Amino acid sequence: MDPLKALADAERKPYWLDTPARPEPLPRLFGHTNADLVVVGGGFSGLWTALMAKERDPGQDVVLLEGRRIGWAASGRNGGFCMATLTHGLPNGLERWPDEIARLEHLGVENLDEIEETLTRYGIDCAFERTGELNVATEPWQLEGLNEHLDIIGELGLDYVPMDRDQVRAELDSPTYLGGLWDRKGCAMLDPARLAWGLREACLRLGVRVYERSPVRSLHDDGVTLSLRTPHGVAAGRRVALGTGVFPPLLRRLRHFVVPVYDYALMTEPLTASQLGAIGWGNRQGVGDSGNRFHYYRLTADNRILWGGYDAVYYNGGLVKPEYDQRDETFATLARHFFTTFPQLDGVRFTHRWGGVIDTCSRFSAFYGQAHGGRLAYAAGYTGMGVGATRFGANVMLDLLSGERTPRTELRMVKEKPVPFPPEPVRSGVIQFTRWSIAQADRHEGRRNLWLRALDRMGLGFDS
Repeated sequence: MDPLKALADAERKPYWLDTPARPEPLPRLFGHTNADLVVVGGGFSGLWTALMAKERDPGQDVVLLEGRRIGWAASGRNGGFCMATLTHGLPNGLERWPDEIARLEHLGVENLDEIEETLTRYGIDCAFERTGELNVATEPWQLEGLNEHLDIIGELGLDYVPMDRDQVRAELDSPTYLGGLWDRKGCAMLDPARLAWGLREACLRLGVRVYERSPVRSLHDDGVTLSLRTPHGVAAGRRVALGTGVFPPLLRRLRHFVVPVYDYALMTEPLTASQLGAIGWGNRQGVGDSGNRFHYYRLTADNRILWGGYDAVYYNGGLVKPEYDQRDETFATLARHFFTTFPQLDGVRFTHRWGGVIDTCSRFSAFYGQAHGGRLAYAAGYTGMGVGATRFGANVMLDLLSGERTPRTELRMVKEKPVPFPPEPVRSGVIQFTRWSIAQADRHEGRRNLWLRALDRMGLGFDS
């Protein structure tokens, strides 16, 4: 089927948010209110922080401020891969914190287990399936990297299964697959919007005061209280947790560490039984291929395929605009790649196409910190793997605000900051040249040019 015809009727909106199940908005903040803790941001980072703050101390007064609607941004439009990794994958963690990797992997698995337990405890129905993730090689040069750390994986006690061409195609049949590695326990599939709405409801049940459509315009510190001004009110708190991701931060220092990158995805119509039978996928794993510019894809509860990734787009100047959420060039590319991967699905149509901005930093995993004498904590830079890791980050922020040393706050990963990005216009030039170099590496059997090798030596090895 012509990929453009398959896209012809696709709605230009995130699939997860396009449902009558979306809850009605909560009131705006009007007037002045005081709280023990004010949480800024109604994505996963803020929701987990507010929820666990009340779990830690049910008596404290917690306010959550969201500029638009709960889960409207990255938390409600991502692929729904809830991963155990806290370091954007084992290789990235090994490169940066080899002395802590066993602890970090243990904490990541523990965090995913606790997410699953929380969903059960609060009755949050977000189509959670602990299927694991299947990493596949589609070019010969990718096979070595796929199996590079098998010995370390074994030493860490992780449940990974290496697969040859026939084994991986028995799991999911694509003529492009040459091998695979199945992480059987370290990833769950879920509906991210329903997770956000479920966390919202759990927060409300515990007494969190949630205000939507209340963007924070400024922060004032009188030495005792932090006051957050919205268009129609002020929330004053003894402590503040900042979980705004890529959006303009209340702390100027964060602008040096975070850049906005746009990610895009497609959603198919539900597959018929015969279409699903043609490709297999009986174990319903999430899937990622192993190029520097990689695709991620998964089945939904009603057997649609979400197909995303490949183009990670930075717009010069670091601009964030609503019109960037749609990029027809990328949608056409994704559609072509979909039918190359699954020619058996010729004739399938796409029902939704969308994109959006995520926050990334130079180490590709979250970083943490404090300001205003330790009364404000922040976490940012998740780089597209925040569905699970934001809960860990929320715990870190609450630990930091408590002033107590914990096993989390003693981690080098928590204490260290990523390398800052250069100012504009140098920043745009560096990022665009790096994106070009990554594309060239994929075209030349993974060979990285001098620029990418220099970044590798500096601990800044980029992928998409």
